[in-house]
Amino acid sequence: MTANRYPHLMAPLDLGFTTLKNRVLMGSMHTNLEEQPGGFEKLAAFYAARARGGVGLIVTGGISPNPEGVVFHGAAKMDDEAEVPHHRILTDAVHAAGGKICMQLLHAGRYAATPVAVAPSPIRAPISKFTPHELTDAQVEKQIDDYARAAKLAQQAGYDGVELMGSEGYLINQFLAARTNQRSDRWGGSYENRMRFPLEVIRRVRERVGAKFIVIYRLSMLDLVEQGSSWEEIVTLAKAVEAAGVNIINTGIGWHEARVPTIASSVPRAAFTGVSEKLRAEVTVPVITCNRINTPEVGEQAIASGQADMISMARPFLADPDFVAKAAAGHAEQINTCIGCNQGCLDHVFVGKMTTCLVNPQACREDEPAVDPTDAPRRIAVVGAGPAGMMVAAVAAERGHKVTLFESRTTLGGEFEIAARIPGKEEFYETLRYYQSRFEQAGVEVRLGQSASREQLLAEGYDDVVVATGVRPWTPPIPGTENAEYLDYLDVLEHGKPVGQRVAIIGAGPIGFDVAEYLTESDEHVHQGKEGFMAEWGVDARFETRGGLTAPRPVPAVDRQIFMLEVRDIKVGSELSKTTGWIHREVLKKRNVAMWGGVTFKQVDSDRIRLEHQGEEKMIEVDTVIVCAGQRARADLAEQLESCGVAVHRVGAARDARGMDAKLAFAEALELANSL
Repeated sequence: MTANRYPHLMAPLDLGFTTLKNRVLMGSMHTNLEEQPGGFEKLAAFYAARARGGVGLIVTGGISPNPEGVVFHGAAKMDDEAEVPHHRILTDAVHAAGGKICMQLLHAGRYAATPVAVAPSPIRAPISKFTPHELTDAQVEKQIDDYARAAKLAQQAGYDGVELMGSEGYLINQFLAARTNQRSDRWGGSYENRMRFPLEVIRRVRERVGAKFIVIYRLSMLDLVEQGSSWEEIVTLAKAVEAAGVNIINTGIGWHEARVPTIASSVPRAAFTGVSEKLRAEVTVPVITCNRINTPEVGEQAIASGQADMISMARPFLADPDFVAKAAAGHAEQINTCIGCNQGCLDHVFVGKMTTCLVNPQACREDEPAVDPTDAPRRIAVVGAGPAGMMVAAVAAERGHKVTLFESRTTLGGEFEIAARIPGKEEFYETLRYYQSRFEQAGVEVRLGQSASREQLLAEGYDDVVVATGVRPWTPPIPGTENAEYLDYLDVLEHGKPVGQRVAIIGAGPIGFDVAEYLTESDEHVHQGKEGFMAEWGVDARFETRGGLTAPRPVPAVDRQIFMLEVRDIKVGSELSKTTGWIHREVLKKRNVAMWGGVTFKQVDSDRIRLEHQGEEKMIEVDTVIVCAGQRARADLAEQLESCGVAVHRVGAARDARGMDAKLAFAEALELANSL
């Protein structure tokens, strides 16, 4: 069955001295397990789970070849034989699980968040606070030798190969681009000189490790920054790295300082496979494509259409370690799809927290003991089918309990489903599809469109009731709101109440941003596809311009004037996701949404708002006021049941709405379900 569904994705790839069992690469992603006490045991369990799940080849998170190249102080490096036994724990576990694994060698260059950062030229990155030290000729030679030594140590540690990180604006990429390489010696100036560094790294690595060791070069095919590489330079480099001895060329898209979204959920699926296809015509070694590939169908299409020889996915393997096995077995509907939210992965990594996954809170906890099926099945009612309710119902049923799930709405998901209606968050529907599949497999009785009352729950005689009823909108004490006509976010997003042309949104947190994007979205935005996305963000769809950049398409006129008003004196949007918040701010800026922080409300009426902003009193005339200023838990049912002596478990926002989000709700619900 499977061979017919994904024949290209599941086909082996012969590299001559070794064969990969399929065309799926688990791409590099840092987890922060590397630096934890006992981290290698945890990493071993993490990677082994993905190897058992069927992935053809794994690439680790970035490991520096020397101390000056670490991404942050204390980050993992491979510069001493003392590191070898630790990595052997990891490679042995992957091989025992039937997998293959490569170490990614990543030198951060000017991206290193340390005062000892080095680079081709002393030019500070816009995302760093440190100006790097310019490497001398002798120090450049040392960096190259350090790569070769690290590759040899990786081979001694049992790795099947290495990936040389030559993209995303790290050190190798910094040597290639005139933006960051202003040298006049043999390592700078002409492109022939600028590409000497990566070619020397490849040659010396190959000399140290021999012919029967996988060497992948991750090549930046779209820098997406000014003074990035031209297409002619990229092709020249690709042919040169092939001649220097690499086995595979992987695709890199965008420097970390680029102002173009590349992996967020709002980026169309497989948005950048065209650039891999274009390069594939220029080389003979296998080419890997990447970015926003999150289903086997998308991967199959990329390979079948000739856009790549392999696909790379990173975050999808956080969401579901068994992605490949489920696809191979013909059960793609059972895959827990990555929704591209970044909330548990990249947002965690960039603040030094251990990686997890919003839709899979077990990610990076694979070393913890598995929870056994229950030996005392109980009848459990779960009230509310938002993230917490869905997780509890699925896991409790899979452990052997008899579960009934009540939801007053006619769809699964609660406010998670409401969020899926926001343009750019359509991937959230994948999570609802996944849970529907789990419920069918586990035998959960799902009652949609039913509000479970105390009387009904008592009459049906459940042993336990899990209250996961979520939140309701809350209006803070703002002068005038007691008499004014206004809407809340559910009135707009769920009930579709009419909204005028001049709108004031009170509250500029994540919900306020969602409402603003929803109200300013045009049909042209909704149906833009890959080409429209490229045009909106200024990416050359033909990949011919230097850096891959072109003039952004003018934003279509928005027929609404929206004011986002925030009481707290903060930069509006500063508390959004660290890695995607800038995208939402930029989108609303393009749509001429006014964003005011530090507002003091004097009087809110149905058609005007009087306020103080930056020491100046202002009057805003509006057609509609929408309050997005907070939420409160729905706790009535829990209190009623507790008064009757029922075993009640509150979870998610029904327990405490403060700071609660889908990531926390899923994680908390998993813990509860495992304890029942």
